[in-house]
Amino acid sequence: MPTISQLPFDLAAAVAHLSNCDPCIARLVQEVIPFDPNIDHTQSPYESLLESVAYQSISGKAAATIYARIKALSANGGPPTPQEMLRLKTKALRKAGLSGAKILAMKDLAQKTIDGIVPTHEEALKLSDDELVERLISVRGIGAWTVEMFLIFRLGRPDVLPIHDLGVQKGWSVAYGKKHMPRPAELLAFGERWRPYRTVASWYMWRAFEKAGYATTNKIRPPKLKRKRTKPKAATRNSPNAKRVRHKRTRKKSAPKKRPEKPRTS
Repeated sequence: MPTISQLPFDLAAAVAHLSNCDPCIARLVQEVIPFDPNIDHTQSPYESLLESVAYQSISGKAAATIYARIKALSANGGPPTPQEMLRLKTKALRKAGLSGAKILAMKDLAQKTIDGIVPTHEEALKLSDDELVERLISVRGIGAWTVEMFLIFRLGRPDVLPIHDLGVQKGWSVAYGKKHMPRPAELLAFGERWRPYRTVASWYMWRAFEKAGYATTNKIRPPKLKRKRTKPKAATRNSPNAKRVRHKRTRKKSAPKKRPEKPRTS
């Protein structure tokens, strides 16, 4: 378990709060490994996000191999600096295993770091979660989920709930005995009870997912679609049906009445 000094919040207080407000998390606290985001205090925001881009949409093993090749392109054997990343040729990055989209994302990340849009670690500590999300999602290829992972595993922010994360969604389904994954809005509403420690609650949803195993979690169905109740539309003044009705009524009213025939005179 990380020491209290490693986190910007009181972990013992967080676990106690969650255990008191949610019996399900109280049980998980006893059954799974304790909260430990394993924060790398040596990484800058740029380096952390560069690694996140490398790991997007592929297995961890493949991503680690590719990221090692990228670091080998740097003069010091570490992650390329923003200046180095901008100078690296597309051909070299392709050879390392990056897709075209990831190359563009990494170069945009490097440029926005130089421009000051991506903050230094010291600056990031002073910014709110919302401010960081707003800044970082402006980088090509970096969405809300990547920023949420940065907030949790680099800055150790206490109240982050990744509502679109598959592991959190399925972990919630397992933990609370549901057959379907929750809709993001449903998970967001449910998570209000976990404030101000939604990060720690998310950790236990991930652990519930791992503990259940793929044989169980693969059976969890996608979120239920919210059915919209549709009322039958009343005929409006300008609707085709209303026009036909009015037309028939008009014809009836305007039709000349037949006069009784006069008796013929001989």
